[in-house]
Amino acid sequence: MIGLLWGGVYRAATQVAQQLGLQHELLRVDCSELGSGDLSGKAPDAHAPATEWWPYRNQLLLTMCAAKAISLGVGEILIGTVASDSFHKDGTPQFVQLMNDLLSYQEGGIRVSAPAISLTSAELVRMAGIPEELLFWAHSCHKAEYACGNCRGCNKYQYVMNELYGTTSATG
Repeated sequence: MIGLLWGGVYRAATQVAQQLGLQHELLRVDCSELGSGDLSGKAPDAHAPATEWWPYRNQLLLTMCAAKAISLGVGEILIGTVASDSFHKDGTPQFVQLMNDLLSYQEGGIRVSAPAISLTSAELVRMAGIPEELLFWAHSCHKAEYACGNCRGCNKYQYVMNELYGTTSATG
């Protein structure tokens, strides 16, 4: 598992990787000058399709992961895109295919796939059998190091938890 993460999210990813027995690598990259809205702490961009926007985000993240992965002998990168991510072009099957074509063409021949791209988040959790105690480590806050509870990422998390467990928080 290669982490391109910060603060509380990095700590959560480290804990989950440890629980699953996965090697966890961290890349430190300062992207604070990119994007707008909740993801950057700046006003939303007039061209943004949502309140938070980081253009080319998944393309950049996949490229950085591939640059690290090649040195680790990794042949495939799995991106955690789910059905609702198709709101953005970089969450679509076409994007994943284009990135796969590009990265597999270049040195190292790394492949990219999104095995859960046709599933909802709740379907993925159910199918994977993720233990509740690991799922509660997860969050995707767009504003803060820890879940703020009122951004688009936190709202999605609360929606999924409610769908799975009939609750909107880990404490229920």
